[in-house]
Amino acid sequence: METELSKKLGVEHAIFGFTPFPAVAAAITRAGGFGVLGAVRYTAPDDLKRDLDWMQEHTDGKPYGLDVVMPAKKAVDGVSEADIEAMIPAAHRAFVRDTLAKHHVPELAEGEASGWRITGWMERVARNQLDVAFDYPIKLLANALGSPPADVIARAHDHGVLVAALAGSAKHARRHAEAGIDIVVAQGYEAGGHTGDIATMVLVPEIAEAVAPLPVLAAGGIGSGEQIAAGLALGAQGAWLGSLWLTTTEADLHSRALTEKLLAAGSGDTVRSRALTGKPARQLRTEWTDAWDDPAGPGALPMPLQGLLVAEAVSRIQKHEVKPLLGTPVGQIVGRMNSERSVQAVFDDLTRGFERAIDRINRIAGRA
Repeated sequence: METELSKKLGVEHAIFGFTPFPAVAAAITRAGGFGVLGAVRYTAPDDLKRDLDWMQEHTDGKPYGLDVVMPAKKAVDGVSEADIEAMIPAAHRAFVRDTLAKHHVPELAEGEASGWRITGWMERVARNQLDVAFDYPIKLLANALGSPPADVIARAHDHGVLVAALAGSAKHARRHAEAGIDIVVAQGYEAGGHTGDIATMVLVPEIAEAVAPLPVLAAGGIGSGEQIAAGLALGAQGAWLGSLWLTTTEADLHSRALTEKLLAAGSGDTVRSRALTGKPARQLRTEWTDAWDDPAGPGALPMPLQGLLVAEAVSRIQKHEVKPLLGTPVGQIVGRMNSERSVQAVFDDLTRGFERAIDRINRIAGRA
């Protein structure tokens, strides 16, 4: 699965694996792909430094990258997290309390802080992450909220780091190209996390044509070698996979109940909801997402208010494994994630599937 882009980055297979888990990212790189560590949960620079040190020790000198969440424009400038929290309406706080009470969700222990905060979505936090990251030999910086600010792109290029940005439409992709990014990740509607409205099969060729000759990665609903081959046939130079790694043995979800829900879920068991961050994000459908999407409820707040509002609630749900409410961002490919396997086993399956697809096309074309 070599392409011009994979050769440029020095990887055997044009498979880019996004994950919040260092062990998974390192295993993807060791398997011949390109591991991309999600940085959004690292609100303390020392924590990111610790895990990048670990990545350095466990990637065998092979390349890897970092994914941050940084808006191209500052949504809030000079505003503290406390100031933002003060903007949350009392009615929304009451709705959270009532929903948790309905499902008998226990409180966190006294003095126990929420394990998940939305602060990683704030620009100042992402810039602190970059101050750490550029001390390491990362080869790619990806941004989940489109093109990063111009000075960040310039800083990455000064360090010899390629910059990738996710796009959900050809219009967004053209803006990324004009901003000077190096790679466009064409992420379709099927993907986990924040997505647009256009499906991958339609989106990839539109973006590949719109930004040519910039390389494009196909993303959204991809979890087999045959699908990777389809993405390359549509004009991509690689595939960006995220959800597929959640049920690998190297992943650390800290919840057996959540892993079991993922393994049991079908491709129709996800929903695109604003319940988690305030922006539409595909995730497991649960009674928590149903409550926020119910027209009778108050509705989700805009980012970053929604994330701050639900942070403690999400931590309580996860810690106490309240199954009706327990969920996670995941794409429609969850229907294929029905067994726990190592990253290497997943890679072996992807490469075999890719070979089957190429053999099939060669037979159809009369070349085999």
